[in-house]
Amino acid sequence: MTPQRILFIGGTGIISASCVREAVAQGHEVHCLNRGASTLRPLHPEVTLHTADARDREAVAGIVRAGEFDAVVQFVGFVPEHVEADIEAMAGHVGQYVFISSASAYQTPVTRLPVTESTPLRNPHWQYSRDKIACEETLLRAYRDHGFPVTIVRPSHTYDETMLPFDGGWTVVDRMRAGKEVVVPGDGTSLWTITHHSDFARGFVGLLGRVDTVGEAFHITSDQAPTWNEIYEAIAAAAGVTPRLVHVPSTYIAAVDAEWGAALLGDKSHSMVFDNSKIRSIVPGFRATVPFRDGAREMVAWHDAHPEHQRVDPRWDGLMDRLADTFRPPAAAASPTAPHHEENLT
Repeated sequence: MTPQRILFIGGTGIISASCVREAVAQGHEVHCLNRGASTLRPLHPEVTLHTADARDREAVAGIVRAGEFDAVVQFVGFVPEHVEADIEAMAGHVGQYVFISSASAYQTPVTRLPVTESTPLRNPHWQYSRDKIACEETLLRAYRDHGFPVTIVRPSHTYDETMLPFDGGWTVVDRMRAGKEVVVPGDGTSLWTITHHSDFARGFVGLLGRVDTVGEAFHITSDQAPTWNEIYEAIAAAAGVTPRLVHVPSTYIAAVDAEWGAALLGDKSHSMVFDNSKIRSIVPGFRATVPFRDGAREMVAWHDAHPEHQRVDPRWDGLMDRLADTFRPPAAAASPTAPHHEENLT
């Protein structure tokens, strides 16, 4: 591919930092616009940093219009007002505008698997997802009415070594290592597609500068879909322990903790398996190659090497204690290591 001049708005997050590194590796000229405050994922030395607030319309417009970018990638657009500002600032000044949406925008719960890009967008449970849908609608309207060159990308659950995949983060691993029970929403048998950041980045960078992707939406995910039980077990194995799992209905969690419940009912409680045929039609070499067991080892090793990030949240810890006390199976109460089986509780 011909080298592109690319501006990432963001560029230091879990997904965006990996995409920046991959774009540099593929020979593109990479710029990032952010406040320059991140130390967790420092920018590659070959990246040009434009220090500005992404919500400063005049600053963003000035950088974009002076830069003559082939592609601008918006990683920090969350509500329609954010993308409306981008349309105003960038129309006629960029070759391609790539909006990072979310696979949680797809119909939830989905009525047919695997999910394709034509699966309806509807999420009645989670405001984050509804806002992403509204952003997509705003951008596609600008494309239809005025030719605004938008490409939409919907990541699913994408992780790097710094982000543990379950709610509660390090608190869960700390409980595992202490021999305490950990809460798994539902019965743990839902299939969950989880994607290593480097795999996502290889597919994503292949979309940049492609005029044949304008007006289109793509998801980029792994082809692996372990169960939630398997996800917890892989992390526990990496941490050197056998987990004590307690299964709690997601609806009950939502009644006890509305914020956690919204993220579960609007996303993680439902099986999600994706068809990646469309991204492969544009990026034929795309394949997700990192199995989750390897990613689990990376996550635990990183946290063990960075004890300052081993944060135990007392609120999460107490909540899991209360839920475990309520839903502990009788056999487990008598024998902490006794296996148990439940119907789907979600």
